[in-house]
Amino acid sequence: MTTATINSTTSPAGPATHPALRRAGLARLTGVELRKLTDTRAGYWLLIVIALAAAAIVTVQLFVMPEADQTFVNFFVPSLLPVGILLPVLGILLVTGEWSQRTAMTTFALVPQRSRVLVAKIAAATIAALASVLASLAVAAIGTALAGATGGAGTWSFEPVIIAYAALFQVVNVVMGVAFGMLFLNTPLAIVLYLVLPMVWSILGGLISGLRRVAEWLDLSVTMMPLTTSEVTAGQWGRIAVSVLVWVLLPLAAGMVRIVRREVS
Repeated sequence: MTTATINSTTSPAGPATHPALRRAGLARLTGVELRKLTDTRAGYWLLIVIALAAAAIVTVQLFVMPEADQTFVNFFVPSLLPVGILLPVLGILLVTGEWSQRTAMTTFALVPQRSRVLVAKIAAATIAALASVLASLAVAAIGTALAGATGGAGTWSFEPVIIAYAALFQVVNVVMGVAFGMLFLNTPLAIVLYLVLPMVWSILGGLISGLRRVAEWLDLSVTMMPLTTSEVTAGQWGRIAVSVLVWVLLPLAAGMVRIVRREVS
């Protein structure tokens, strides 16, 4: 009869150990949010519409603009306007989609620090805004080259600072969209209010004499317009700062507080 022996080197069974979990960095979270920005059907088609709108404006300019005015700057600045209107809608969808598609529970379960997710969404929207400026530059360059080949001025000279101003213009617009999305957390409501409120305020500022002085400081469509030129005065910077504080930073702060405190269900 043989007796089974137990190898003394075998360690007793114990609780399973897991390697330390590493918190995802902000760069990785921003990459995830950038993918969310373009990975939905609405985001995909909205980006296509934005690109087609910018290209359509330059194409129309080639046919209707006087040949002497067919310059790089005159192609570049108008191409910023449709992007400045439509790209913030993508910023709204980036935030409200989490609640309309009920992915907020998964997102905040994987990253419990909600403020880090919100910062990543703002960073992703900012990157998209800067990328849109590069796209506008490319469209304007193509328009200028075609103008030079077809008898237009085709002038390439421009003040480099206009690119920095254009980047700031687009970043403010898209972050404003993100702010409205965070504040209202409802896609139709956020889009309508984002489009209607500034328009109504502009109309009232133009019609009511008592509001004109206030509108010079709080009408974002007026205060931001100098950013489409190559020179911004100190007074214009002050008006830009005040209007951005009211229309962008305050809704952004209120929206972040609302999301951080809201129960996810």
